[in-house]
Amino acid sequence: IGKIAVGAEGETPEAAVSEVAARSPYFLIFDGTGTLLEAVANPYKDAKGGASSSIVPFLSQKGVTFLVAGDFGEKIIPAMKDENMDYLEFHGTAGEVLKKALETRQ
Repeated sequence: IGKIAVGAEGETPEAAVSEVAARSPYFLIFDGTGTLLEAVANPYKDAKGGASSSIVPFLSQKGVTFLVAGDFGEKIIPAMKDENMDYLEFHGTAGEVLKKALETRQ
């Protein structure tokens, strides 16, 4: 199992899942067992355009194979498919979705 990234409004597992994947203020990156490895600020959240095509390779380089956010735009889904990255739409906290993501991937 690769790493799981959760688009989040803050830097802790208690943070709300961000509504829009490519514009998430932060990505919380967890290993396959659910341990928080890092909270990384999204360098593309304020990009004028192309945030989707930039964020997917950025996360992929960090070993992410599964991305969670509130919503995924039409441009990010093909970009994730190209990187063999799965995704889940979820509303709640990062900690809640992590539990669900780990169950889904078993």
